[in-house]
Amino acid sequence: MSRHKRSRRPLVLGATASAAALAVGLLVVLPGGASAAPSGLADDFNGDGYRDLATVAPDAVVSGAAKAGAVAVNYGSSSGISGSRHKTVTQNSSGVPGAAEASDNFGAELASGDLNGDGYGDLVVGTPFEDVGGDADGGAVTVLWGSSSGLSGGTAISDPNASGHDLFGQSLAVGDFTGDGKTDLAVGSTGTDVWIFKGGFSKSSGAAGKLRFDAQIKSGTYPNGAHQLAAGDFDNDGVSDLVVLSAQGNLVYRGSASGPTLLQTEVADGTAATVADFDRDGHDDLVVGNETPDILDPSPAGSYVTVHYGAAQGIDTARDRQFHQDTEGVPGADESNDSFGDSVAAGDITGDGYPDLAVGVVFESIGSASHTGNVVVLRGGASGLTASGAQTISQDSPGVPGANESSDCFGGAVHIADFNKDRRADLAIGAGGENTSDGAVWVLRGSSTGVSATGAVSFGPKSVGISLSGSPRFGTTLLGS
Repeated sequence: MSRHKRSRRPLVLGATASAAALAVGLLVVLPGGASAAPSGLADDFNGDGYRDLATVAPDAVVSGAAKAGAVAVNYGSSSGISGSRHKTVTQNSSGVPGAAEASDNFGAELASGDLNGDGYGDLVVGTPFEDVGGDADGGAVTVLWGSSSGLSGGTAISDPNASGHDLFGQSLAVGDFTGDGKTDLAVGSTGTDVWIFKGGFSKSSGAAGKLRFDAQIKSGTYPNGAHQLAAGDFDNDGVSDLVVLSAQGNLVYRGSASGPTLLQTEVADGTAATVADFDRDGHDDLVVGNETPDILDPSPAGSYVTVHYGAAQGIDTARDRQFHQDTEGVPGADESNDSFGDSVAAGDITGDGYPDLAVGVVFESIGSASHTGNVVVLRGGASGLTASGAQTISQDSPGVPGANESSDCFGGAVHIADFNKDRRADLAIGAGGENTSDGAVWVLRGSSTGVSATGAVSFGPKSVGISLSGSPRFGTTLLGS
């Protein structure tokens, strides 16, 4: 699943210099032992059976081009994620369409899936601020293909309606939206139209076909278009449904052979979303986060997340539940501008079979450190999400590398995946403001009791060959967040 546009949020800037690595565009450190038979996992880009982590530095300088952007993939292994096992890709990398240019923000949006059916996960990269011909910020989408050696080359997905909107690729989602058993790609922009690129992709020609549908996004004061897309099977019919988040309202669409159709269900306002079956009833559930409080009902004072449980009709609104920092059992206190739910991610951290929820609280102030940020983890269970046993993680938590500092924005991105195949998902946390906007990523292990700092890993842009020049904001976006 993709996420909203945190890459546009201003952060405190700073600069040190190390320019060599990205000048060549592609830095490769290959992991050993990739299996002959690829795993088929959506985020296993080298097919070795371990899930991989993709991280964006949207403001990375590439060959002198400021804010051109770079994407780093750190490969999973039996020992988990390491900063040293990686491949870093820019628009100057061999085989990648386009060229690294100032303010492109390559990788502002990410999604993954096996688009061409070869068993290797492929990485979809949105570059919504790409200038296309004379169209400023027209936007671009690129598929980077998985292989036994990791990501290799790329194929551009052409915008079918370039004159009708901008920021093509500002939102992405992967799923089988047409029910033909093949992986499709949904792409949003500033327009009301969302495009479904049909499965059966090839490296030479891209998608097998395309469908356009009107997401019924209303006009309004704020920028139009689908800010985020998410996929899940809420009605359990075997076809992916599509969630469209916009400034004018969030809607759910049922997948079908002719393309998504409106479910007549408006979900909670918000700018971040994730999908998982938290109660294991066979229906995916939707979490929407970072909601704006209702001025007519000032409680809670800050932001919150809403859980919409799936059902035969799609979404069972009668079961909706909200969590915020005044919910009993949730660590912290409900305060204005904390942005509880600015990022959300789901996965089974404890290995009990029920997905858990990570909630980024990106602007949380801790002690004298303002906007330092933290992450709250809620447990899944037979009755759905619960605050019982909830955890909070910050850079001052025992065993977590670093320290709480103002403007770190720790938790600005979160992602949950089992990187070491121990059947307990690990928690990746991004902080684009770390070290005056150099940025950094933390990976904490899952355990039977929750997130554990034992064996915690943290690394910054320099570890993956990204120049510190220009404050790259590494970790602003993680795959799936």
